[in-house]
Amino acid sequence: EGMTLQQGIKGIELINDDGNCLEVVVGAGESWHDWVLHAVERGWNGVENLALIPGSVGASPMQNIGAYGVEVKDHFLWLEAVNRKTGELQRFDHAACEFGYRESIFKQRERNLWVIVRVAFALERNAPLHMEYGAIQSELHHLAPQEITHKDVSEAVMRIRRSKLPDPAELGNAGSFFKNPILHATAFQEVLSNHPNVVHYPLEDGSFKLAAGWLIEQAGWKGKRRGNCGVHDKQALVLVNYGEATGQEIWKLAKDIIQDVRAKFGVELQPEVNQIRVS
Repeated sequence: EGMTLQQGIKGIELINDDGNCLEVVVGAGESWHDWVLHAVERGWNGVENLALIPGSVGASPMQNIGAYGVEVKDHFLWLEAVNRKTGELQRFDHAACEFGYRESIFKQRERNLWVIVRVAFALERNAPLHMEYGAIQSELHHLAPQEITHKDVSEAVMRIRRSKLPDPAELGNAGSFFKNPILHATAFQEVLSNHPNVVHYPLEDGSFKLAAGWLIEQAGWKGKRRGNCGVHDKQALVLVNYGEATGQEIWKLAKDIIQDVRAKFGVELQPEVNQIRVS
């Protein structure tokens, strides 16, 4: 019921170039993955680790999408958005977007108020490579470190993603359904004492990020099917729709997973995916 509008604003424009640093403005309706490939082919580097993430450029700052050590906020300059109530066009700089881990002002405090129409990125021809993740290193182990290019990294990321994540065009899904939980040191030590093998990553502020996929898998949900929906058999972070599952069914599955992980590990999972409720 009602009307749905799909963002269709296109265009990629290089507006500043000092020989290394670049400012590129991209229409919000461009495919995110196509934009990443466009940048990589031209040597506009920085976003290659974010290859093959489905969705649009306009959605990327709302979610502050990230993968393999890189987030949109790392290369974000500004965006322009239309206020749905007033029709006013407003520019948001980095600080105004209130970026967090898979969060922004557009996803939380001012949710549903703005329509993002274009996004500006800061890229570099000589940007550093980000290969901290072991999966990327394994994919590129046959290359000498000095030979590895940004395109090599993007292609490695695509191979990794294709090997463990379902293609939305073939199996309905919304990507990673849950955030990786972040715990302060005391809470983390409590989890670690009860589960010494818990997968975790120390953060600069002294907190710890847990692997939500590991928690879900250890709780026994990986590959589990319930009617027409279930948990992907290669990546427990992904909930999938095998056929005619409703949003309510998928959300019920998500809530049951959250409850079970809480009971078994004392860790509260948070959805990464927005829920849209129609009254």
